Amino acid sequence: MAEPTFEESLQELEKIVTRLEQGDVPLEEALQAFQQGMQLSKQCKDTLSKAEETLTKMMTDDNEEVSFEEETK
Repeated sequence: MAEPTFEESLQELEKIVTRLEQGDVPLEEALQAFQQGMQLSKQCKDTLSKAEETLTKMMTDDNEEVSFEEETK
């Protein structure tokens, strides 16, 4: 099975949060949902960090990849 996309992970995380906020989830089930939510949160954060890293790089005239911040200094 393929790894879920960022959007799918975020949507699943939102479902978990909504369910837990309702407060009528048995404790064991709530703990499992919380753990799954933490994993999804980490996946989303990692995806966003990688995207940010990619977006803050640019190519120089010599085809070298540099940080956008380095180029603007």
